[in-house]
Amino acid sequence: MTGTPLRVGLVGYGLAGSVFHAPLIATTEGLTLDTVVTSNPRRQEQARAEFPDVRLASGPDELFARAGELDLVVLASPNKTHVPLATAALKAGLPVVVDKPIAGTAAEARDLAALADERGLLLSVFQNRRWDNDFLTLRRMIAEGELGDVWRFESRFERWRPQPKGGWRESGDPAEIGGLLYDLGSHVVDQALVLFGPATQVYAEAVVRRTGAEADDDTFIALTHANGVRSHLYVSATAAQLGPRFRVLGSRAGYVKYGLDPQEAALREGTRPGTEGWGAENDTLWGRVGSGESPLTGGGRPVPTLPGDYPAYYAAVAAALRDGAPNPVTAREAADALDVLEAARRSARDGVAVRL
Repeated sequence: MTGTPLRVGLVGYGLAGSVFHAPLIATTEGLTLDTVVTSNPRRQEQARAEFPDVRLASGPDELFARAGELDLVVLASPNKTHVPLATAALKAGLPVVVDKPIAGTAAEARDLAALADERGLLLSVFQNRRWDNDFLTLRRMIAEGELGDVWRFESRFERWRPQPKGGWRESGDPAEIGGLLYDLGSHVVDQALVLFGPATQVYAEAVVRRTGAEADDDTFIALTHANGVRSHLYVSATAAQLGPRFRVLGSRAGYVKYGLDPQEAALREGTRPGTEGWGAENDTLWGRVGSGESPLTGGGRPVPTLPGDYPAYYAAVAAALRDGAPNPVTAREAADALDVLEAARRSARDGVAVRL
């Protein structure tokens, strides 16, 4: 990629901003991290220490006031701010990347998409789990017909966090858009829709299990896709024993994969994209494919896991801005996932399956 790097303003320097977005932006060819917006003095010091040339701003309005000096705004701020900040950025003439979930409702997401179209600006959603190692591997296997016709897709994003950490992500205030349904649920639903297309029916169970917790921390979502595939999706902070990340059953074979993609752990530890072996996992963690055999006793054939590739998202954003390449994750795709999440919330509340 040639030319002057595109200047990026990053709003928010908590977990999402500091661990995911800033390192990925800074290591993407054609992008430069120009400004970090945070009012927290400790986070300002952290940003300056990690990126000595970065400019700092204490609020988004400072950023939008000099929109002409930027080429992209990334919103890694709390969920409830996504819609108002994305609206302000688009009206300031800036392309926008929004961390998931883009909004609390599908209607809000579609309104943002319409505003971006009206202004002729990119609006993209950071669904990094599309570039997880296991998802890339499964997507290739399905495309090559290795499993035959997929009948059932089981996906688990489980953790063991018996003590709530507090903060807006675990708040019971609906305005905060907290809870696992909209957090990890945004990932597993997006992956299911990418793999198997639109859903026609949603059933969900959402429970608050931990003492002192306010938002759902143990949630199950069942989707019936238009093509007949059934997706069973589990997200939990209360799983004392973790199930397989994927169990996928088809007419020819099944695929079972344990363990999470290593990229988040690497980013948390300070490893940066571009280092040798980025996104690769040890062969002891490879999934297995077979029929009538248990992978826990060595049954089936090990399938080499493709390297995870979070950097591909921002590389695609840069290409979209500079060359008109496709938007890697559109706001309308995010709205389709929000249709499912809203239906899941109604289903869990009322104890009924919801037709879409």
